[in-house]
Amino acid sequence: MHVERLKYIIWAKDMGRAARFYREVFDAEIVRENEVVCELRIANSIIGIHSGGESERTWTGLAFQVADLFEGCALIKSHGGIVLRDPVDTPEEPAHLAMCVDPEGNEIMLTRARHR
Repeated sequence: MHVERLKYIIWAKDMGRAARFYREVFDAEIVRENEVVCELRIANSIIGIHSGGESERTWTGLAFQVADLFEGCALIKSHGGIVLRDPVDTPEEPAHLAMCVDPEGNEIMLTRARHR
């Protein structure tokens, strides 16, 4: 089977607020938007934000690889998100993971490439 396109759907009670968050934090580009769904391109991938969510905490499995976890966490916080687990440097290696929540309750990860 030939896959024409792959997108991942998350839910939002306030689709505009969710789209703003992903545009401002992850430099997303809106590729389609109507009253039901907003599709965003981030790093050549598509996330669809679907209206009708309840802003309940939901694990998504989404992971965003960034160069600086600490800067990323600060940006998430400054745009209404929450950092559940801050990145931590250890003697063995620099921080490589942070667990976060967007303003709509969608849990996401920030990751940093591991260099070994």
